[in-house]
Amino acid sequence: MTTATAVAAPPRHISPVQGAKHALSLAWRGILKIRKNPEQLADVTLMPIIFLLMFTYLFGNALSGSIENYLQALVPGLIVMNILQASLTVGTQLNTDITKGVFDRFRSMPIARSAPLVGAVLADLVRYVVCLTVLLVVATVMGFRVQTGPGEFVLAILLAIAFGLCFCWGSVFVGMLMKSPGAAQGLMFVFIMPLTFGSNVFLPTATMPGWLKAWADISPVSLLSDVMRGLLNGGVAYGGSLLGALAWMAGAVVVFFPLATWAYRKRV
Repeated sequence: MTTATAVAAPPRHISPVQGAKHALSLAWRGILKIRKNPEQLADVTLMPIIFLLMFTYLFGNALSGSIENYLQALVPGLIVMNILQASLTVGTQLNTDITKGVFDRFRSMPIARSAPLVGAVLADLVRYVVCLTVLLVVATVMGFRVQTGPGEFVLAILLAIAFGLCFCWGSVFVGMLMKSPGAAQGLMFVFIMPLTFGSNVFLPTATMPGWLKAWADISPVSLLSDVMRGLLNGGVAYGGSLLGALAWMAGAVVVFFPLATWAYRKRV
């Protein structure tokens, strides 16, 4: 006579602490994927260098009179631009995992339902750090110098990373809506390119047409670029720009985090 062995069912309720542990475990999974496939970092290593070299040597003398002066104004803006572009990848990666059925396996495991989503966002921190490191190292070799102290430099880095984390939820939302990774990536670039180029990253807004200047002056990319210039170059009053940038960051979370979680639950 065979006696049936009782198997404990997965818990129906998972505490916030357990959910946080699950998210960190899946974030570590994402970091290991990057370590085993370093080509995933190609965009955050090559694109900062390409933009830095291209705009510095093509437009530096024409726009600022000297490459050295233009480099000091350009690098803080490129930090914001490249972090924003780096934040797009998480939506594409999540779409790829869902398309391949990875999330079907996660759903059968006794983990918090939000853990795969939060874990993927946390793992993206590695990409932000790599992006900033590559950009600042190459810029330093080219002649860029931080004109302020260590405190201002650390604050600038933390603000840039926070900016990416806030706006990545828009990428997650789009990634959950689109049916394929290619469609998600294409749609995100349609929105991100006007946002980054319609700003003061590459040239002052005073040279722009009135309608474009009106937008560029309040763009989140422009506002945070002004903050970065104040923190890294000094001599620039950035208090108003900091408040505006923080308002944009909070707004991005308030709007896109609920939409991203709703789309995620609907999709998986």
